[in-house]
Amino acid sequence: MEAFVSKRRDRRAALKFLRNAIKRYGEPRVIVRDGLKSYDAALRDLGLEDHQEIGRWRNNRAENSHQPLRRRERAMQGFRRRQTLERFVSVHSSVFNHFNKDRHLNRRDVFKTNRDAALAEWGQLGAA
Repeated sequence: MEAFVSKRRDRRAALKFLRNAIKRYGEPRVIVRDGLKSYDAALRDLGLEDHQEIGRWRNNRAENSHQPLRRRERAMQGFRRRQTLERFVSVHSSVFNHFNKDRHLNRRDVFKTNRDAALAEWGQLGAA
């Protein structure tokens, strides 16, 4: 699902998010969510309150899939405007992907070769 940035986490923002998700992916069988009350109100408005599951460890899978986004969010804490945040995210992800060479998947010599190639390419881009 696309990232959804909102200044508030109220019923209106939850309704907007849920309507967009339902329009894009269809009506859900089950909605696993955290205990935020704004989702309660939004799901009540949409008539989907019986589809929700709330509980400890229920949304672990969803939360863990957002870990890369959470890492970026931590760096973005100081941003006040959404435009600045989005600009940072677009640049950050391209730079991160350029240097992320899957150390856990490759042998040390292969990793070092790939990293050196990425650094050399980065140097050329900076010099141009």
